Amino acid sequence: MTSFRAGRRAVLALAAALPMPALAQTFPDRPLRLVIPWPPGGTNDIVGRLIAEGMGHRLGQTVVIENRGGAGGALGAEVVAKAQPDGYTLLLGGSGSLTINQLVRRRLPYDPATAFAPVGMIGSGANVIIVHPSVRATNLRELQAVARSANPPLNYASPGVGSTGHAAGALITQVLGVEMEHVPYRGTGPAMNDVVAGRIQVFTNALAPMQPQIEAGAVRALAIAGPRRNAAIPGLPTTGESGFPDIQAATWYAILTTGGTPPDRVQRLFAALTGAINDPGIRGRLEAGGLDVEPSESPAAFARFVAEDAARWEPVVRRANVSVE
Repeated sequence: MTSFRAGRRAVLALAAALPMPALAQTFPDRPLRLVIPWPPGGTNDIVGRLIAEGMGHRLGQTVVIENRGGAGGALGAEVVAKAQPDGYTLLLGGSGSLTINQLVRRRLPYDPATAFAPVGMIGSGANVIIVHPSVRATNLRELQAVARSANPPLNYASPGVGSTGHAAGALITQVLGVEMEHVPYRGTGPAMNDVVAGRIQVFTNALAPMQPQIEAGAVRALAIAGPRRNAAIPGLPTTGESGFPDIQAATWYAILTTGGTPPDRVQRLFAALTGAINDPGIRGRLEAGGLDVEPSESPAAFARFVAEDAARWEPVVRRANVSVE
């Protein structure tokens, strides 16, 4: 018994002497879950699956994808907000599900200020403004003229109330000085289907899920809502080049986990995320989909970015009078 106690004390002493990063390596010791708060088929799904594969390889565990769409991303975000704060449940967050949603929804089932522990940014992509070919517009000036004379008004789709596409559509109507009717969908895929079918005239979204339809001529791209052209579609002018520099709308993507997760686990997730983003194969596929890859310097730096993004979109949402009960 004496030797057992002595051995146990030795083990405990050794554990106490280990530096925290070494102890942190015991995490994770089982599969993780990445909640994508949108249905399959959109850019969120494409980005999330790439990052899950890359992070899983570096963490030594499988990262299981769970698509949980609805309420502009709030349903999926709620799953993560109410999970155990142990770092095993991750959220593919974005400008819609995090920034815009908290601005337009009067009641959320979680407190955005404390519900999540920011891990890091993946990247962002300026939104592309497209129209169905039946709309007689090849640039934003022509879209402005068509929209002003349309009776009934043109309609524009979004992936859901509170999404980046919703806010971007509202911004376009404000800057062009036109009236268009908002038609929300449950995700990018269903919205894109109706644009191609001609039931929707205008759509603004990240490039990746729209690029095949643009290349096939099923829809017409008018401009990219960013400060520079996109290498994936270099012939498309920016909104600034088109005469409307105030139309700036980018969709960003990032990883978060549950608020209260221990900092050493957040740092372990951050290291895995950074490694995945910097993998040439993953980075190349993200850039081919129209994303500017922008890894965060640290979880704290990403948290500051989220706060600044909310401050930028708040006046747009207020002027558009966008709110959800």
